[in-house]
Amino acid sequence: MGRIMLRNLVVSDFFMGKTISSYFTLCKPRVVMLMLLTSMVGMVLAPAPFLWRIFILGNAGIAFMAASAAVINHLVDQHIDRLMRRTEKRPIAQGIISSKNAIIFSLILGVLGFVILVIFVNLLCAVLTFFTLIGYAGIYSLYLKHATPQNIVIGGLAGATPPLLGWVAMTNHIDLGALALVLIIFVWTPPHFWALAIDRVEEYKKANVPMLPVTHGIQYTKKNIFWYTIVLSMVTALPVFMHVSGLIYLMGVTVLNLRFIYLAVRLMRDETNRFAMPTFHYSIIYLMSVFVLLLLDHWV
Repeated sequence: MGRIMLRNLVVSDFFMGKTISSYFTLCKPRVVMLMLLTSMVGMVLAPAPFLWRIFILGNAGIAFMAASAAVINHLVDQHIDRLMRRTEKRPIAQGIISSKNAIIFSLILGVLGFVILVIFVNLLCAVLTFFTLIGYAGIYSLYLKHATPQNIVIGGLAGATPPLLGWVAMTNHIDLGALALVLIIFVWTPPHFWALAIDRVEEYKKANVPMLPVTHGIQYTKKNIFWYTIVLSMVTALPVFMHVSGLIYLMGVTVLNLRFIYLAVRLMRDETNRFAMPTFHYSIIYLMSVFVLLLLDHWV
C-alpha cells in the first residue's frame, strides 16, 4: 500500500510539472531544522552514553514526524493562507499540490518517522513524538488556533517538546533536566509569535484568526511580550540550578536575555509597530543561541 501511495503521489504531481521543492516547502524545513537543533541538544545533554546510531536515527524519525505535522498544518490552513501575505504562496494555497497528495505525503512521512523511532530508538520516544504531532497538527491547527487568543500559549507545548524527545531517545525515560529545556521553548513561544502577530494584525483580522493583538489590542500584546521575556530570563537559568549547564551558558544567556528584554521594552514604549519584526527576528536568533550555548558549555 505504501508503494502505491508513493507512486500515485509522484505520478500525479511530479509529471504534471509540480516540483520536489514544493513538497520540501510543505515540510517547513527551517522550523524543522530549529526543532532538530533543540532535539540534538537534548540528546547530548542527556545523562546516558552517547550513541551515534540513536543520534542519527532518532533525529531522522523526529524530523519525518515533524515534517508530517507541518504538511497537515499547510493543509488545514490553506484557506487562511490565501488571505495572508506571509503565507499566500504556500504550495497548497496556490494549488501547486492537491489536498489529496498532501495527505498522502503527510502519511508517508509520519509512518516512516514512527517506524524508525519504534524499531531503532525506543517506544517511549516514538509515542511522545506521535502525541507531539497530534498536538500541533490536530489540537492546535484544527481547534486552538481558531478558538482562543491563548492559542499559541497552549499549543506552544507541542512545539516545545523536541529537546525532551531527544533526551528520551538517549535515556528511554523523562528527567527534570529535559523538562527544563521544554519550559524554555514553551515560555519563548508567545513573545516570539506575538511579535509577528503584531506586524500582521490586519491579516489575522481578515482571516478571522483570534490572535492576541486582534482580540485584546496591540498595546496589551506588547505588555504581554515584555512580561514573558522577563519570565523567560528566569526560566533560562534553570539548567544552571539543575546542574545541566554551567558558567559559560549562564554568562551567554544573560547577555541574550538583556537584549531580548531591551527589544521588548522598546517595542512596548513605541506607539508604532516598527519594532515588531526586529523583535521577531531576534527571538529566532535568541533560541538558536540559547541551545548552542548549552552545547558549548557541555563540550567545554
